[in-house]
Amino acid sequence: MRVTSRALRTDVTPARAFSVLAHHNASRGLPPPAMVSGDWFSSRAVIAPSLEVSPTGFPACPEVDAPPDVIGGGWFGYLAYDDSGPLPASAWGWADHVLRWSPSGTCYLESLDGGGPSLSTMESLLTSPAPALSWTAGPLRRPLPSEHRDAVKACVHAIEAGELFQANICSRFTVSFSGSPAALFAAGVSTLDPRRAAFVSGEWGSVVSFSPELFLARHGRSVRSTPIKGTLPRRGPDDDGNALLLRQSVKDVAENVMITDLVRNDLGRVCEVGSVTVPSLLRVRPAPGVWHLDSTVTGTLRPSVSDGLLLEATFPPGSVTGAPKIRALDLIAALEPCGRGVYTGAIGLLSPAAGLELNVAIRTFEIAAGRIELGVGGGITADSDPEAEWQECLHKAAPLERLLAGVEQ
Repeated sequence: MRVTSRALRTDVTPARAFSVLAHHNASRGLPPPAMVSGDWFSSRAVIAPSLEVSPTGFPACPEVDAPPDVIGGGWFGYLAYDDSGPLPASAWGWADHVLRWSPSGTCYLESLDGGGPSLSTMESLLTSPAPALSWTAGPLRRPLPSEHRDAVKACVHAIEAGELFQANICSRFTVSFSGSPAALFAAGVSTLDPRRAAFVSGEWGSVVSFSPELFLARHGRSVRSTPIKGTLPRRGPDDDGNALLLRQSVKDVAENVMITDLVRNDLGRVCEVGSVTVPSLLRVRPAPGVWHLDSTVTGTLRPSVSDGLLLEATFPPGSVTGAPKIRALDLIAALEPCGRGVYTGAIGLLSPAAGLELNVAIRTFEIAAGRIELGVGGGITADSDPEAEWQECLHKAAPLERLLAGVEQ
């Protein structure tokens, strides 16, 4: 397999390129583009210009040699947390060429085995005028707050009884939707600037993710996970004091440390003995509408460990389940009134040249049959207050609610 990368003579932004491609494809009856945006594979964005994404299991993808930072193409798709939602439990599509934006903003047309259009064809397409696609959405319909509070209380009782240390308890919001999911994604990428955004779509529906969280990054035999645990509201672009309060919060720090230890254990099952480390612990980082605590766990996979085995050891992500994980999964199933679908699964790109990167599917719209479903939740510990946990759900949903309404962020 020959991997190539050629720079385009254009300064079009990733969001603009995605919008142009979405309009071009829709007008010609072609599949929509797929995209990952923010901080992926040491790049600002990667777009498959037109991609048929179909329900299928997690793909196998043998590695090939390629220059550093080059992606070339690969599988775009997602793995749902469970098979309960309106979308397939897993869907993937193969792209033999992609557009990649470097950190400096240079756009490259990359391919596997020489696939894709010429440079001049792609430059002409990306700079062509394209009317903006649009969408409309109704008001966000929330579950009864009492349902979430009762689930939190029951979780705290289980923790007090010694059944587990922590669990992530979630609720599901819904809203009517019509128009272009691609337009919604382009607007969210531009206004929310999420670190781990992703978009895949097909006849089955669309996944529109504005996640801030890295689940897994596997480059060669090196693997990395950056679990988020700990949240306070963020009331502007500058430090409003809550960043410091979050780092000082006993409850939020405990949440993060417990899940970091769980992720260490998960990776330890498939990594070389002694290679699992925590190079970053309890870092405060901004996300749309909130401050988060995150930590980073790294390791070196054993030679025999495939991506499939890596996922068997780590999925679903620890930050959205709990500790111990098996008991947390059982408690989640008992306490949450409905399944999660794609929410708290993983979305991303598997490249034979660059490796694997997946986000945690939070802050994610699941769109099908004129309806959006949106999961929100948070980690519950012995110190959790049910009303505060419900308010945390609202803080996380608020930027997405404003996006749907077309309100400036």
